[in-house]
Amino acid sequence: MNEKFEVILCIVNSGFSESVMDAARKVGAKGGTVINARGTAAKEAEKIFNITIQPEKEIVMILAKSNLKNDILHTLYEHVGPNTLAQGIAFALPVDEVVGIQENK
Repeated sequence: MNEKFEVILCIVNSGFSESVMDAARKVGAKGGTVINARGTAAKEAEKIFNITIQPEKEIVMILAKSNLKNDILHTLYEHVGPNTLAQGIAFALPVDEVVGIQENK
């Protein structure tokens, strides 16, 4: 397989991972993996009864063909970006090698 791939990581508020995948699928993404996470930005932390509460996050990892990267990133910005309730950020990293991808013929 000589195709180039990118991994797109989208970090959103908890509960928005399906919105990420719905948007990404519209422009060609096949699927993703969701990782539960916790934010650490100081301004996001709330103190309740002197206990610091960090907001829950979800990280959606999408392995996509390189030619889809820009469309996916732009769609994520529009649907789950920082100006939405999801408060998402997304970025892409190049992938050197891929195994286990089955192409539909």
